[in-house]
Amino acid sequence: QVQLVESGGGLVQAGGSLRLSCAASGDVRQFFTMNWYRQPPGKQRELVATLTSGGRITYGEPVKGRFSISRDNAKNSWDLQMNSLKPEDTAVYFCYGNLSPYAGGYWGQGTQVTVSS
Repeated sequence: QVQLVESGGGLVQAGGSLRLSCAASGDVRQFFTMNWYRQPPGKQRELVATLTSGGRITYGEPVKGRFSISRDNAKNSWDLQMNSLKPEDTAVYFCYGNLSPYAGGYWGQGTQVTVSS
């Protein structure tokens, strides 16, 4: 059973930066895709960023140019660097990884990010 644990959330002022990390219980290189989602208060969960095993990266429109996803093989984790944060980035951030395009994946428990104006 794969386990994912997020860390790095917190409270930051608008314009600031945070770095989230998603630690996997096994070798991070086994993942087919590595993703970050977020769920703002009262809204649906949305995709923030995806990194595939082949190195392809995509971002949601609201975060393009400000957020960056990367993988750390040594730490068996994938990270989300968030710069120029805005109050509308306030959400619970979840990591999600799947081992195959044909099977379900695994969610972390979520970490709160709050951006004050």
